[in-house]
Amino acid sequence: MTMKLQLTAPASVNARIKLPSSKSITNRALLISALCDDGPQVLNPALCDDTTAMIDALSHQENDLINVGPAGTAIRFLTAYFATRESVTVTLDGDARMRQRPIGPLVNALRSLGAHIDYPGHEDFPPLSIKGKKLSGGDVTMPAGASSQFTSAIMMILPVAGGGTIHLTGDIVSAPYIHMTAAVMRQMGAQVDITGDTITVSGKYNSDSCLMVEADWSAAAPWYAMAALLPQSHITLEGLTLDSIQGDSHLAHLGAQLGIASRPVADGVALDTSHFVGCCCSAFADMGGTPDLAMSWAVLLCLLERSFRMTGLRTLRFKESDRIEALREGLLRLGYVLKIEGNDAISWYGERLAVPQEPPVIDTHGDHRVAMAFAPAAVRFPGIIINDAQVVSKSYPAFWRHLEQCGFIIRQLAQ
Repeated sequence: MTMKLQLTAPASVNARIKLPSSKSITNRALLISALCDDGPQVLNPALCDDTTAMIDALSHQENDLINVGPAGTAIRFLTAYFATRESVTVTLDGDARMRQRPIGPLVNALRSLGAHIDYPGHEDFPPLSIKGKKLSGGDVTMPAGASSQFTSAIMMILPVAGGGTIHLTGDIVSAPYIHMTAAVMRQMGAQVDITGDTITVSGKYNSDSCLMVEADWSAAAPWYAMAALLPQSHITLEGLTLDSIQGDSHLAHLGAQLGIASRPVADGVALDTSHFVGCCCSAFADMGGTPDLAMSWAVLLCLLERSFRMTGLRTLRFKESDRIEALREGLLRLGYVLKIEGNDAISWYGERLAVPQEPPVIDTHGDHRVAMAFAPAAVRFPGIIINDAQVVSKSYPAFWRHLEQCGFIIRQLAQ
């Protein structure tokens, strides 16, 4: 059921927020556990749409049709997983948007290991027909510029295929996610070495191991935005650690550029805005390693009237929505004219519409990151409306409830 919400922000936020567990870590750990006969234990898993899709799919058996909806991580990891399941045949599919998201580089890499995968529909796109078999391991060469999840999927199945080496070609996108995969694999017993563009995997998973899933740094982004927009606030984000294996912990560095200090406390990270600088010189950010932060940070910098240029965004065109277009559209409704520079960069140097939409209405395009990136705009635009607000359940089901607990007034409007 769709939700249309109207938001009004408080004058300040004083709260302790229990962030959701990382869905990125959870889905990696779930896959590794399923690859083993007596899998390692996964503690504190994320409970959201993406992880539910993963859990449900892993329970399927022979000749099943598996539809993961909009869960991009799930379909990529599951493609590799079912390719290794001997004598199991499945068809993997997703929603309409998923059928527009290319998966060819992953399929080609799996085929080079001996996998049997066909396209019932369009070449290089879901759905996929997979006949599982024992894979041979060995050397794999694959492009690094499409999605780090393709690389991660191959990495995680190599320990059950006898090990191997991945040779990446081209520019590596979202490299921190590849290192996250390596960290999870090591915690669960495998040996992984990453040297430049070569990844070597050996050893086997340890069924006696267990992995405690961290809180989600991606989910912290709207709270950093809230701290910046309401610098008199006191916000503690429970479950975060500054020495996280998540690349999105780079958020602490981005916050520091605005004068938001991320201070470790006993149960998380406290945001200290006592030295907040807000609007100052132009900002430059390469978001190639942390694309999930890009939308929140671009919206925040506009709201702070801080000009910026942001690069490393080419993967955003192929997320749950075309996030570059969704960002341009949403900011325009707030009166900010975003400049799009090809498929890789965006910038804003103060261009404004004379009269923004009143009240602004943000279409989420089925994308949880859009909803959470624009929610803090309620500080500058009281009464902002978020369409299809239920999409936050993909990664952060409690998001709207947490805003209400912090003093936001949230009205559900008729469709």
